[in-house]
Amino acid sequence: MAYQQQQQYQSQQPMPTMGMQVNGGNRNAAGKPLNSNGKRDWSHGLCGCFESCGTFCFACFCPCIVHGKNKQRLSYLTEHGQPDHDGGSCCSGSCFAHCLLSSCGLSGFLQCSNRGDTRSRYGIDGGGCGDCCAAFCCAPCDLTQVSREIELEEKSFGQRY
Repeated sequence: MAYQQQQQYQSQQPMPTMGMQVNGGNRNAAGKPLNSNGKRDWSHGLCGCFESCGTFCFACFCPCIVHGKNKQRLSYLTEHGQPDHDGGSCCSGSCFAHCLLSSCGLSGFLQCSNRGDTRSRYGIDGGGCGDCCAAFCCAPCDLTQVSREIELEEKSFGQRY
């Protein structure tokens, strides 16, 4: 038996789709100037953590919860282009991982990673070495600075989340 295969051809080329759109709010809400590399400084300094006393105190006593909330808020903004209406869950995998790693002094590595993701999203100048120094030398200040940077984008949507 001779068996012939018929190939099906598409009679029309697929149409182009819209280019990728970057969703989200204002990623430079404080209006920081860009340097020659197109990067900017943090909107708030590392020692400016005392201006947000509530977040700073929470980061001192429950750093795992602040880290988990920061991670979830940033992920939600990245994936959905809008703030998380819940403000980030305090019981997340990132929170538990931070809690476990803090028992052996290694939670700073998670904070380094999240700080790097934050710098990348907001076009902030710096590198991994500075991220690790901030996370390991002053974890509460690092957590507060990251939280405040995320909060600026959330506030740019015009609602309090």
